[in-house]
Amino acid sequence: MSPVIPSPTPRSRGELATQLAVACLGAGVITSVAVAQGQNPFTALGITLFSAVAAVAVGQVL
Repeated sequence: MSPVIPSPTPRSRGELATQLAVACLGAGVITSVAVAQGQNPFTALGITLFSAVAAVAVGQVL
């Protein structure tokens, strides 16, 4: 018999929400600099949300 490798337990929604909030805050700092230099705020918001979701997704894999 081969050994059973335990899979990690899924993270709670609260933990995911916290990770997403921290990622949004981090991306938002850079976004605010870009908006201050003349970037479209809606484009900056889209970039912020995408980068936050990507950061949380990578965090779940690692």
